[in-house]
Amino acid sequence: MMLGLGPTELIIILVIIIIVFGVGRISKIGGELGSGIKAFKEGLEGDEEEEADEDADVESEEK
Repeated sequence: MMLGLGPTELIIILVIIIIVFGVGRISKIGGELGSGIKAFKEGLEGDEEEEADEDADVESEEK
């Protein structure tokens, strides 16, 4: 069990969320969340590439 919630409680919570937000809005929120996570990961990868480029520039200047 997760945080003391059983399967019945989780189903009830999901039904309440669907009633409050609606199926269309939940799918829209999920899509936006997914694109946000993707952009965040791409940003992290971009930072790593920039650091690698800076390290290569520093090494070439030292030689």
